[in-house]
Amino acid sequence: MSMTPADARFFFRRALGLVHRGLSSLHARGWRATWERTKVQFARRAAPSPQAAPWRPGRSPFAPFAMPAAWSSPAPTASVVIPVYGQFARTLECLRALAAHPCAAAAEVIVVDDGSPDETPEAMPRIEGVRYHRRAQNGGFIAACNDGAALARGEYVVFLNNDTIPQAGWLDALLRTFEDHADVGLVGAQLRYPDGRLQEAGGVVFSDGSAWNYGRFESPEDCRYAYVRDCDYASGAAIALPRALFEDIGGFSTLYAPAYYEDTDLAFAVRARGKRVLYQPESVVVHDEGGTAGTDVNTGQKAYQVRNQAKFAERWRDALATHLPPGTVPTPANLHKRQVLIVDALTPRPDHDSGSLRMVNLMRLLQQEGAHVVFLPANRAHDGEATLALQRMGVEAWHAPWAERAPAWFRMHGPRFDAIVLCRHYVASEMLPLARRHAPQARVVFDSVDLHYLRERRGAEVAGDRALARAAERTRALELDVIARSDATLVVSDVEQALLATDAPNARVAVVSNLHRIAGAGHPFVERSDLVFVGGFRHPPNVDAVRWFIGDILPRVRERLPAIRFHCIGSHATEEILALADRPGVVMHGHVPDIAPFMDGARIALAPLRFGAGVKGKVNLSMAHGQPVVATSCAVEGMHLHDGEDVLVADEANAFADAIVRLHEDEALWTRLRDAGLHSVARHFSLDAARPVVREVVLGIE
Repeated sequence: MSMTPADARFFFRRALGLVHRGLSSLHARGWRATWERTKVQFARRAAPSPQAAPWRPGRSPFAPFAMPAAWSSPAPTASVVIPVYGQFARTLECLRALAAHPCAAAAEVIVVDDGSPDETPEAMPRIEGVRYHRRAQNGGFIAACNDGAALARGEYVVFLNNDTIPQAGWLDALLRTFEDHADVGLVGAQLRYPDGRLQEAGGVVFSDGSAWNYGRFESPEDCRYAYVRDCDYASGAAIALPRALFEDIGGFSTLYAPAYYEDTDLAFAVRARGKRVLYQPESVVVHDEGGTAGTDVNTGQKAYQVRNQAKFAERWRDALATHLPPGTVPTPANLHKRQVLIVDALTPRPDHDSGSLRMVNLMRLLQQEGAHVVFLPANRAHDGEATLALQRMGVEAWHAPWAERAPAWFRMHGPRFDAIVLCRHYVASEMLPLARRHAPQARVVFDSVDLHYLRERRGAEVAGDRALARAAERTRALELDVIARSDATLVVSDVEQALLATDAPNARVAVVSNLHRIAGAGHPFVERSDLVFVGGFRHPPNVDAVRWFIGDILPRVRERLPAIRFHCIGSHATEEILALADRPGVVMHGHVPDIAPFMDGARIALAPLRFGAGVKGKVNLSMAHGQPVVATSCAVEGMHLHDGEDVLVADEANAFADAIVRLHEDEALWTRLRDAGLHSVARHFSLDAARPVVREVVLGIE
């Protein structure tokens, strides 16, 4: 396919932007830090290699064995019900797979024998730890499942076919879904064929009641099938739901006896009670499709599949009226309603920086408002755990090799989006022509993250560097150009909004500040000690802040509080920052995956920033954990905070040290600031605070 003008502009702007950002970084950070950033930006991150043949136990002759204690709990969280009729070799392989991979949750395994004519009744009692129940007579799959559920003691009942090979972690992933997502009623596993290809990534039901195994024969690594999503139904080969809900529904409907369409009917009954049916790709179960009932719909039990479709379609006629018509090929474009694309330079890593935390919480807010969120990183990299975290949230996160270069990707996916959020001016300038060409129906919103030219201008003033000042003006021109070409712009503070009222008077500018979920008050004053700073060192204001604090402020504090320690947390520490680790009272931690212990344990958080722009996430983060803050005026700019009421503010080294000592020793002041900080975050920086703006500006909901 020939290159379009929009494609050419993309590659030109990308090259130009790289040169501009490289020169700016050299001025601001020096060659060594710039080289490190370049290596991070262009590092090749291979996508997880497709799983070849899934794990399966050997098929050695039967010998008695015992299930691990995790599968035979007297007080189980989950009850795994396995209905069987003959086919003991398959049942044995399934049980051996369970035994090889104990789950973290307490569970029990219930095997319901529907009158097997083979060695099942003789062998099963010799497998210790399995609850074996033999029905008096054969009644079919539905009867066996309902009997097993009646015997279950767990909070959740899990139905597992005996022709499956559950992979490691399958059950814990299913159960975790109920904790991670709201209003979940039923969760289905990702089913794979024995050769590793997808069998089902959540089922699709058409308006005539016929069904489609979404993802069939595709790669399980394909981004279309790698995220948690709502589905019409999940195959009963591996599903979990609360036992109380299953009982309230009345179990699998006997309308479909002996089998087929009972799992589809169950999913619709779950949704009719206001609960969601989700597909969980991290719960991997190999299923030998048709291993027990065959695949020919004209003979045997499989013939009931055709008959029961008509029954199902009649029963759920009203619900099916809104489903896709038969013959439609399901894709992400037609499986989701309101769709929002977010493009940023890198995949957000909320444990590394406040901008990432804001972005992830913005995604959560959009999901709460009924939007399906799609994320494309400009570098198209699979960023390991960060990418997986988005997919667990239900974000359709794309990466190479499944994501082509931006021009081709926009050409394929652009028509499905209602809104496109482009983050940072250098990303937006590249992507805007593609969005306009391939998604003309979409509202394009520029998310500045923070006004880069304001931050760079202030940095130049602190450094007294004319070259930095000229670079800031070039950034200003680029940023204002993006603002002019976007339908709306998001900034993080009233200060930035007021600046743009002058610099871009015709632009639609709205404030979506940092977004935080309130963690709570944490430990009381007497159980806390020391000082903490959190901030990544790829951000020049943080480098300057820590250097100034350790050099000019901390010695003054330790003169009066000699035992106090300064905990410095942040990734990508520069050599000059690392060199400060040997100063008295300084503890350098580098990147800390879980900073909650420091938020809950340190008595005071510090924000000694002398320049920057936007709203400082480190201040919000500490306040959301009930941790009072001492900060500079720059650090609390645009945050609705007042010195002595919500925070202590000081801009000179002596005054900053005095504020720390005063707050460290005054429990009443500390408690008052803690409570005021929690209130401030809830009022100005919570998801609810940003909801009206996001609904109106991004989603177009008046």
